[in-house]
Amino acid sequence: MNKKGYFGGFGGAFVPEVLKPALAELEKIWDESKKDKKFWAEFHAIAKNYSGRPTPLTFCENISRELGGAKIFLKREDLNHTGAHKFNNVLGQALLAKKLGKTRLIAETGAGQHGVATATIAAKFGFDCTIFMGAVDIARQRPNVFWMEKLGAKVVPVESGTARLKDAVAEALRDWAANFETTHYLLGSALGPHPFPEIVREFQSVIGQEVRQQFQKEFKKLPDILIACVGGGSNAIGLFHPFLRDEKVQLIGVEAGGRSAKLGNHAARISTQPHAPAGIFEGFFGEFLQTPAGNLAATHSIAAGLDHPGVGPEHSALAASGRAEYVFVRDAEVLKAAQILMKKEGIIPALESSHALAHAFKIAPKLSKNKSIVVNLSGRGDKDIFIYARALHDKKWKEFLREEISAL
Repeated sequence: MNKKGYFGGFGGAFVPEVLKPALAELEKIWDESKKDKKFWAEFHAIAKNYSGRPTPLTFCENISRELGGAKIFLKREDLNHTGAHKFNNVLGQALLAKKLGKTRLIAETGAGQHGVATATIAAKFGFDCTIFMGAVDIARQRPNVFWMEKLGAKVVPVESGTARLKDAVAEALRDWAANFETTHYLLGSALGPHPFPEIVREFQSVIGQEVRQQFQKEFKKLPDILIACVGGGSNAIGLFHPFLRDEKVQLIGVEAGGRSAKLGNHAARISTQPHAPAGIFEGFFGEFLQTPAGNLAATHSIAAGLDHPGVGPEHSALAASGRAEYVFVRDAEVLKAAQILMKKEGIIPALESSHALAHAFKIAPKLSKNKSIVVNLSGRGDKDIFIYARALHDKKWKEFLREEISAL
């Protein structure tokens, strides 16, 4: 990244004048904090004693044996506090917000994991908290909405546009512009205006740092392939970044192929040729799925956290340079991979993470047994129980819901 906040030709800060003081204030405290050993000591102490880091590296022995190729390992971010990688970032940004003297946190969320994590840290540190969430995502991620509210957050349904993640981002930015004197916008992914992509990446890099240490300690070498799902891209860049200079380590990001290649049926931005067109949205210059008229396009993914038209600027730069490879998988492949992990290893994955699993299961049999793949299991699947039950046509679950509704 250069001094202007760009990764290659992507990034920057394109915001209304009213938000420039807020970004300047955030950049100043970040530049101070990232060099402050006491700041990082506090971050790691809370991560250890409150969040439960380091998360384990789990060998998928049964699946690896059955596939007969490369060994597959999972970085268990599903065991992180609140059930996903999201807590790494919210912890770090909440510490920045405290240093800034803010009293309120706002955030956007799609799958709800970032919202739950933000509500959790707000409760822990005593912030007021408001979460913006698309109405469509609220409907399909109701368990997380329930927990956000019980943690004390106000959840605001966003009905505008497609009522999904991109629209929640827009509403959060509007709120921040009106209230930045008291409010910190705790952006959940490695995108948006500078300095957010760098901030989020650095807090999420704890994932890759731990993988590096754990794998070297156990096997005296580095893994051959790292795979992570890519929505905005925070869990993936957190896994990839500590390995960028290790050119023998292959980096693979997996986007949402959705139902089909038709615009509106997927969220594949950089895994197709040509890539999604570049433009300025959400405060930065990046690659976004767009309509012929140049507006943000509707997207689809079975996983709410990947259902977004844009991708973080560092991922676009890694794709352009060839350092990382980006692919997509379809919804049907995602469901199949999730069921394999449940039945073979006893682990229930988030639908987002199951995109990475699907690709790992696809390529592992083609590789030799001395190769190793680390998949970032970015979240657990509890939040997806309604989507799983509907997609897998579970009759007993439907009967249970009818009984519960009748008892209300």
